[in-house]
Amino acid sequence: MAGIRENRVIRNEKATVKAMITLYCKHSHNHNPDLCPDCNAMVEYSYSKLDRCPFIENKPACSRCTVHCYTPVMRNKIKAVMRFAGPRMLYSHPVLAVKHLVKKITSK
Repeated sequence: MAGIRENRVIRNEKATVKAMITLYCKHSHNHNPDLCPDCNAMVEYSYSKLDRCPFIENKPACSRCTVHCYTPVMRNKIKAVMRFAGPRMLYSHPVLAVKHLVKKITSK
């Protein structure tokens, strides 16, 4: 049962980060259906870090995590994405946005 929950938590995190990066990329870099190479690399980087998260069972929101696994450069990039996409997520992906807000509020 724990393995199923772990996969669902990571799947939700991946869906949220991809939705945020997609919103950011479409507004900032291009209007194509595909992500630009820079944003695609950011998605892949985020996925790799989520796959190796040491707190899978009780994963807090990344902003409240005690271990910052992103490099400083990538952390600044993802912060810019989240600042832009966070407020817009309520309109484009309301379920993901609410789940993300609840997780951020309730994580330790």
